[in-house]
Amino acid sequence: MNTPSNHISRRAFLRRTAVSAATGVMAPLILPTRLFGATAPSNQLAVACIGVGNRGKDLLNGAVEYPNAKIVAVCDVMQERRDRYTAILNKRYAANICTAYRDLREMLARDDIDAVTIGTPDHWHVPAALIALRSGKDVYVEKPLSLSVAENVAIRRAVQVYGRVFQYGTQQRSLAHVRLGAELVRNGRLGKLQSVAVTAPSYGYQGGSLEPIPVPAGLDYNLWLGPAPWRPYTRDRCTEWGSYWCSDNSHGFIGGWGAHPLTDMLWALGDNTDAVPVEYVGTGKFGTGLFDAPYDWDIRGRFVNGADFHFTPGNDGVTITGTNGTVSISRAQLKVEPYSLRQEQLGGDDIRLYDSRNHMDNFLDSVRTRRPTVAPVEVAVLSDNITQLSLMAILTGRKIRWDPVREVIDNDPAAVQWLTRALREPWTL
Repeated sequence: MNTPSNHISRRAFLRRTAVSAATGVMAPLILPTRLFGATAPSNQLAVACIGVGNRGKDLLNGAVEYPNAKIVAVCDVMQERRDRYTAILNKRYAANICTAYRDLREMLARDDIDAVTIGTPDHWHVPAALIALRSGKDVYVEKPLSLSVAENVAIRRAVQVYGRVFQYGTQQRSLAHVRLGAELVRNGRLGKLQSVAVTAPSYGYQGGSLEPIPVPAGLDYNLWLGPAPWRPYTRDRCTEWGSYWCSDNSHGFIGGWGAHPLTDMLWALGDNTDAVPVEYVGTGKFGTGLFDAPYDWDIRGRFVNGADFHFTPGNDGVTITGTNGTVSISRAQLKVEPYSLRQEQLGGDDIRLYDSRNHMDNFLDSVRTRRPTVAPVEVAVLSDNITQLSLMAILTGRKIRWDPVREVIDNDPAAVQWLTRALREPWTL
């Protein structure tokens, strides 16, 4: 096992203590003071980061600030990235605590890692998380969650079966004004629900080279592709935009950004199956060249209570309208009309939602305490399924009727094929 000899993780400390007690071989009672207090090995978390590119590096930067954790491993298929961040971390720690890995399977075989962040391209989110969960690690997974309903079902099952902590990277749930907006809706301030409008940024990205070129040194391209279909390497494929806008790897920003307002919508509507639309019909436009994911969409639907659902590109936000007024929630602000609704004080009998002030801290706090996170896997699945169903409506040109309790498409056998997506061997769910 490639584990630095001068680091004792919380997991390793607890395991060694348990073995000593079980065998009756106990260490001397004179123990170094570092074994106690906030920085004791029994309280320290060992964190690993999978993917340290665009969003992945932000997750690393968030985790490194947590006072009771150290990043002990960095995994990336690009050698320059993994070596650079490993060197930065070891300089910060003034010790060879962090180890670089090319293959996530080798890193996840270590039994001294408590938690991992997953900031890979979208097509790797669920396959990487499943390996981590099955190896006993808690996971923070970037949005969007997956590329199919089947992947969503698989990761939810794995979190539950293995009893792991899960945080979805929809960090707006750790903003106070988002929480307040959801609380106003949850407590009936809007009266009877009439409509929900969701908007997410989309940059109309098109183009991207399809001309094959040699794979650059230092990139494990086969591992970068992983479960995605095999394609020749091109100039733009392994870039940030290639990750976001190529349908081999993603659904574009209908999922990549749509996850934020959709998850906020769920929070306001109850975080349950009633908060998911049961009908979807829509149109969309797809890019050309490598960037062939949908860049424009117009989805209309209906909730089980009859309220309308509308999902389009636009500024990040969700606007919820009821008989008594409107609440509009975005990353930047909360708008309430009439304003008097916002001035009403929430009382002791009102619903108060999970108070998280920092998304990464909330995850790592939950790893230590085993408390659920503010964005658990059940919410991630509900949110991501809306993206999958919206895309199905565009691709089939038909109305999709969804049963969110049974998680099946009603009365459309041909549409069922869209619930799954093939993975390239040897990768499986």
